[in-house]
Amino acid sequence: MTGKTLTRMDLADAVHNEIGLSRNDSADLVESVLAHISDALVSGQTVKISSFGTFAVREKAARIGRNPKTGEEVPIHPRRVLTFRPSHLMKDRVAAGNKS
Repeated sequence: MTGKTLTRMDLADAVHNEIGLSRNDSADLVESVLAHISDALVSGQTVKISSFGTFAVREKAARIGRNPKTGEEVPIHPRRVLTFRPSHLMKDRVAAGNKS
């Protein structure tokens, strides 16, 4: 692994290089797509991107946890968590990358 992180700017540069939009328009396009995805998730919708995966918000119920240091029981409040389930195509691509 290279350890490099893909950033918004990297995505905007890729759009600029592949489609030919200006750098500002490319950055605006990336921001717009990410904003639409996050707005949908905040409102509780599921976001499915074909050949990539599905983002969903899940409700977690309240429960009793335990402090591992002291053993004291602590209430964990209900909350919403973001989950991602990759598509089979994405799983296969990632697995094929491990073989090289």
